[in-house]
Amino acid sequence: MNQDYFVSYSQNSEDVLLWRALGHVQGGFYIDVGANDPVEHSVTKAFYDRGWHGISIEPLPSFHQAFLEQRPRDVNLAIAAGAANGELTLYDVPAVRGWASPEESVAELHRAEGHEVTELKVPVRTLASVCAEHVHGEIHFLKVDVEGFEGEVLRGMDFARWRPWVLVIEATLPNSRETNHASWEPLVLGQGYRYAWFDGLNRYYVAQEHSELLDKFGIQPNVFDEFISHHLDAAWRNGRAANDALRDALEHASELQERLDVANARVEQAAQEKMHADAQIGALTQTVALEQANAEKLLAWAKSMEATIIAIHASTSWRVTRPLRLAGRLVQALRRPQRLRRIVTRLTRSEALRRLLIPVLLRFPALNRRVSASLSAIKQTPPEPLPEGVAPVPDELRGLPASVRAVLADLQRARRLHTDS
Repeated sequence: MNQDYFVSYSQNSEDVLLWRALGHVQGGFYIDVGANDPVEHSVTKAFYDRGWHGISIEPLPSFHQAFLEQRPRDVNLAIAAGAANGELTLYDVPAVRGWASPEESVAELHRAEGHEVTELKVPVRTLASVCAEHVHGEIHFLKVDVEGFEGEVLRGMDFARWRPWVLVIEATLPNSRETNHASWEPLVLGQGYRYAWFDGLNRYYVAQEHSELLDKFGIQPNVFDEFISHHLDAAWRNGRAANDALRDALEHASELQERLDVANARVEQAAQEKMHADAQIGALTQTVALEQANAEKLLAWAKSMEATIIAIHASTSWRVTRPLRLAGRLVQALRRPQRLRRIVTRLTRSEALRRLLIPVLLRFPALNRRVSASLSAIKQTPPEPLPEGVAPVPDELRGLPASVRAVLADLQRARRLHTDS
């Protein structure tokens, strides 16, 4: 709803008429006698929300506590207003809000209709004394709703000193269309107030010094006052809140759907990766099984070979052929001059071997010469490598003297020169 619309909380649109007449006043002041509740059926709630403040008079303790909590800018008094200061018995109908009255006749009427009525003692103060203590400027409107006790409230007000611009006074018997203003209206008209409007429940009066406001009360509240009830306003607010909540929920649902789609895609990708991994695991398992089978075959073959070798080593033929194997290894060793020389050198250095072989070789001169020649051939130092550019001596010329080899070389050069020319 547009925020420029006036939200009405009162029971019979009283606040709409008052706002039509007094809406131009900034930070106005009110007095609410019989305020009852700070919200429900409140004539002053809309004004308070728009920056006004005032005096709220409500004798019922439970309702007064609500004013203390919700109207911190107001003066909230837990008293009854009357013709004189003192105390009175208040008759309340707990089942019906707003039916509390100081009039015993009203209480009897409620009892006759079958309602439970409770009684409580409350302090009473005149409006004049309350105004003297708490009012420091203009009173823009005074509203009185005390279930048949309106005349006593008016008698306790000093209208010569305190001049509310507008009076709103309940003018029917409780829970009835029957008017009762005749008993108290002279108290108002006689104080310089002019009748302005009757809305079926309340009568409106304007102070004669503010007679320009009379024209504001000539027509009942209507569409041109641009107002709505607070119940409708609350319903629209709740509707907007519900729409906002629904929109947020839809946006949240959309976000959740996007997240769910991403999660599903990840799950599908993970499933594909798992299938691929399972295939790799299957192939690897087959490979491992094949390798294990091959290893088992190899192990069986190795064990078989081990058994065969053990059997060979334990056989008679292996023991008989041992000298041949030793001779073969010796032959292989002798084919390597360097190793042979090392072996011969070590053997000839052995004192024990020399003592054993020398007597034998001395007894057999021919064998001694052959052994000595073999040992000399084996132990001789291999020829050093020739310098770069020097040709090796052929094997067929090594027996000739060096001088002869030199003459032969000169003849070969001369022959090559003659042939080339």
